[in-house]
Formats: sequence, C-alpha cells, structure tokens
Amino acid sequence: MAVHRNAAVGPETAAVPPSPPGAPWPGSSVPPVPPAPPRSRARRLLAPVATLAGVVGAFAYVGAVDPNEPGHYPVCPLLRFTGVYCPGCGGLRSAHAFAHGDLPAALGANALAVVGYGVFAVVAVLWLVRAYRGVPMRLAVPPNWWWGIGAVLALFTLVRNLPFGSALAP
Repeated sequence: MAVHRNAAVGPETAAVPPSPPGAPWPGSSVPPVPPAPPRSRARRLLAPVATLAGVVGAFAYVGAVDPNEPGHYPVCPLLRFTGVYCPGCGGLRSAHAFAHGDLPAALGANALAVVGYGVFAVVAVLWLVRAYRGVPMRLAVPPNWWWGIGAVLALFTLVRNLPFGSALAP
C-alpha cells in the first residue's frame, strides 16, 4: 500500500498553526519579549567609571610602592629563567615613572607600555562619552589588527633583546 507524501499519517503530523512574529519557535503562542527599558545615565556610567577607578587605584599603588626597590613585586619568570626581556618587562617601572610625571623614564623602562597607556586613555574617554550619551560601546577589532598587534609585540621583544636595541631594554 502506497502512502502519498502529503497525506496525514497520524496525529503527530497535524498542521502546526502559524506562530506570531517574534515567537521563540514555530507553533508557540508565547508573545515576544518587550524591549528592555532604557537604563539611567548613572547606570550607564557605572562600568566605565568603575574601570577608571580601578586603573587609577592601580597606578596610585604602583606610584606609592616603588618597583625599583627589590621585594615589593614578583620577578618576571621569563627574565628570571631565560634572561630574555618579555614585552611587559619594565612595565611596573614605567607605570611608576608615569605616575610621577617622569615621561622620559617611563619611555626608557617600557616604551610600549606608555603607548598602551595612551591607547587605554583614548578608549576610556570614548567609552565615557558614549555611555553618557546612551550609545552602546562596541569595540570590534578585526583579526588582521590582532595579527598586527602580535607582530608589533614580537618585534618589540626581539629588538629589545638584541645588542642594537638595548635602548628599549628596561
């Protein structure tokens, strides 16, 4: 006996009524979820202000506790076991000098970290302004930029460990 493809075989093949637009799955009668109410300005500013407070607190601590004196901070494990300066070596000394307003010393300890402070400051100001205006912050870095950042870090590490790049060593 041949059964036609469109013929109903049993109750499990009953027609599913059309679902309303925005329903989670076909056939459901759950109404769509209404959009969330807009957040207050204070609520929108909470995350960027808390982030800046944490960064200011960290800089205040590093500014108060000198990393040039031994015993306050752990030693870089890569430098300790291999003698190779990583891209972060000298970062605490750089932050200490930067917190004291000594830009030449900060650049001498870790120039890449000082560039990072600038990039962070620009992103933080942009985040604050957008949060104040109620515009969501979407920071999408394309993959080729990540490769570029990795290449800059690798090149910085290589050059600061070679004799001609000793000016970049902490």
